[in-house]
Amino acid sequence: MTDEGPRASRPHAAGTAAVPIESPAERLVALLDHLGLARAHVATQIPADIAELAASHPQRLAGIVLCTPVRLDPAPFAGLGDRLLMISGEYGPTFDVAVRAADRLPGAERHIIDNYEALGWSDVVRDCAAEIAGCMTGFLAGIAGDAPRPAASEGSHAGISYRIEGSGPALLLLPFFLAPSQWVPAIALLARHFTVVTLGGRHLGGIAALEDRARMPTYRAMFRTLLDTIAPRPGEAILDVGCGAGSLDRLLAARLGAANPITALDANPFWLAEAEALAAEEGLGQAIRFVPGNAEALPFPDGSFGAVFSVTVIEECDADRAIAEMVRVAAPGGRIGIIVRAIDLPQWWNLDLPEPIRRKITPPPQSVAGKGVADASLYRRMRRAGLGDLVCFPFLVTLDQPGSPIWRYREDHVLSLLTEEELATWHAARTKAAEDGLLLMAHPLHCAVGTKQG
Repeated sequence: MTDEGPRASRPHAAGTAAVPIESPAERLVALLDHLGLARAHVATQIPADIAELAASHPQRLAGIVLCTPVRLDPAPFAGLGDRLLMISGEYGPTFDVAVRAADRLPGAERHIIDNYEALGWSDVVRDCAAEIAGCMTGFLAGIAGDAPRPAASEGSHAGISYRIEGSGPALLLLPFFLAPSQWVPAIALLARHFTVVTLGGRHLGGIAALEDRARMPTYRAMFRTLLDTIAPRPGEAILDVGCGAGSLDRLLAARLGAANPITALDANPFWLAEAEALAAEEGLGQAIRFVPGNAEALPFPDGSFGAVFSVTVIEECDADRAIAEMVRVAAPGGRIGIIVRAIDLPQWWNLDLPEPIRRKITPPPQSVAGKGVADASLYRRMRRAGLGDLVCFPFLVTLDQPGSPIWRYREDHVLSLLTEEELATWHAARTKAAEDGLLLMAHPLHCAVGTKQG
C-alpha cells in the first residue's frame, strides 16, 4: 500500500464546503526524510511543483535547476538566486520566461540553448541531452548537497514514486509536463556525478494538472455538453484521441456504464500506465481499453467507431492530419467532437484591477505548435475535412481553487508578466476577492461536434 502522505483542506467557491488538497511540498519533504536527505539538488520543468518547498523549506534545497519552464512565478525563489539555474531555448516562451524572471532573481545563472525553441511539449532533453547534462553538472558541482542513505533502487513514498541511479550528491529530477521519462537521455551522464533520483506519480507534473482540471465543475460541464452533442447511441464504440491521464474517460465510463465500449489512446506510455492505474482504482479498469498510438496515424481500421473525441490535443500536432484521421476511423454518421484552447479569445480574472494591468493579463498564453490549432480556425478545418451538421460552441471554463495545480499553471504566467509595483496591486486585489469569496478566473476553449457524411 502506498503511503499517501498528509492532507490539508482549502475553501471552494463562495458558500461551499472545504475540499481536500494534497501539498506537493509536504510530499517532497516526506520523501527527502525517507531517503535520509537534509538537503538535495532539484531539477524540474514545472516550477510550481517545488514553489511551496522553496518558499517554506529553502534549507532543504541545494542547487535548483529550472529546465525550460514555460510558466514561472519568481516570488517563491526570491533569495535563492545564487543557487538557481534557468535553462531556456534561444527563442520562444521559455526564453521570454527566463528573461523576465532574471530581473527578479539576482544572482541566478542562465543557460541558453542556441537555435532552439523549447515549447511546453518539446522533448528538450532528448534533443539536447549532452548540453543540458553538462551545464547542470557544471552548475551544481559548486553547491554542496547530501548523498542519500542506502535505499532500494526504486520505490514509492508519500504518493511519489522514485528510481535511484548513480552515486554522489542527490539530484531529484521531477517530471517534465509529459513524463518523468523525458529525463532518460541525460540520466547516464548525470549519474556519473550524482545520485539521480527520478520522481514520478500522479501528484507531480502534467498528471496532477490534468486530474485537477477534470475536477473543476465547469470543465465537467463543458465535457457533458460535448457528450450531449455527440449523443452516443447504445452499443456505439467511442474513441478518445490523446487521453492523457484518462480523467475524461473515467467520467465517460461512469456516465455510460457498460453501454458503450471505450478506447482511450495516447502516444505517451507514462500517461497510459498512470491512466490504467487510476481507472483500476475507481473500479473502471474493465470499462476502458487504453492503447498506444499517434493522433496523426490512428492504429484502427476505417469506420471503427461511432463516436470520436479529442480534448486539448491537436494544438500540439499537425491538426489537419489528426482531424482527417478522426474522420477516417469514424463510421458513416459517426460524430466527432474536438476541443482546443482558444488563444484568440481573452481570458478573464474576477479582480478589481487598473486597466494597464488588465491589458497585460487578458491575452491567454500563446501556446500552439506550428501546425496545431488553438483558435476559431478549428471550425473551418472540421468543415473542410468533410464534417457536416457542425455544432460550434466556444466555452469558458472557470477556476476557483487558488493553489491547485491548474490554477498555478494559469496564475504563474500572469505573475511573470507584472512589475513589482503591479504585483503589489495584483495581490491586494486578489486578497480582497478571496475575502469576498469571489476569487475566480475563466479561460476560453473552442469546441465543436460534426457528423461524418455518407
